[in-house]
Amino acid sequence: MQTVVAAAVQMISTPVVKDNLATAGQLIAQAAAEGAKLIAVPEYFAIMGHDPRDKIAVREQPGSGPIQDFLAQTAARHGIWLIGGTAPLVASVPDKVRNSTLVYDPNGKLVARYDKIHLFGFTNGDEHFAEAETIEPGDKVTTFATPFGRVGLSICYDLRFPELFRAPGEVDFWFLPSAFTATTGKAHWEPLIRARAIENQCYFIAPGQGGMHPTGRETHGHSMIVDPWGQILAQRENGNGVVVAELKASQQERVRKILPALQHRIL
Repeated sequence: MQTVVAAAVQMISTPVVKDNLATAGQLIAQAAAEGAKLIAVPEYFAIMGHDPRDKIAVREQPGSGPIQDFLAQTAARHGIWLIGGTAPLVASVPDKVRNSTLVYDPNGKLVARYDKIHLFGFTNGDEHFAEAETIEPGDKVTTFATPFGRVGLSICYDLRFPELFRAPGEVDFWFLPSAFTATTGKAHWEPLIRARAIENQCYFIAPGQGGMHPTGRETHGHSMIVDPWGQILAQRENGNGVVVAELKASQQERVRKILPALQHRIL
């Protein structure tokens, strides 16, 4: 890998797409002004509706629509690699979406797409989430090449499935756009992110939704960037904002040299 500055954008998205795109645009511009060349926005950055089905009404055909146009144009405007959180794209059935991360290069060209594989389900009496009711799962792990190194894509609930992060072999940077609930985030967000970074000896960039949304839903926030030794390089507890950190090639090389765990794998 090569040393690069990366940023995780944290948002409190609303049910109004145009408002969310405006906020994302401002925060991406801020991160770019701070020198970031790899920038990611969180899951559901473009819409967090009153009802899980609200995203179906704004789903887009691949390659066309205001959300995708925004991502492509913003990447080109700032000359950055932009990891577009998730956008609701059409599924093979009419009443669901694909929850998709879209990646654009500095020319605004789409270079990678990842459809969320693991769909969140959680019921504790007070809260109920069932993404499978409105989302069609993906079935393929996605990585792509940049001038800085190989990047892997994951989304939120994927964090709990370590086999996904081992499947493609060695990756330099994993991105995890998320909208963790306040309940599960408080318990598991940080330890799982640090574990994935440590066991894969990679940089882990996790942009999240972070705060109380107009719909009454609360998300955990604590967007963070973690190094291959598991150290938190930058973090933001809640609210709209960005976390920026330099991802040093020398640190990854050092970790993989002094503790060559990836070479010691048997299974």
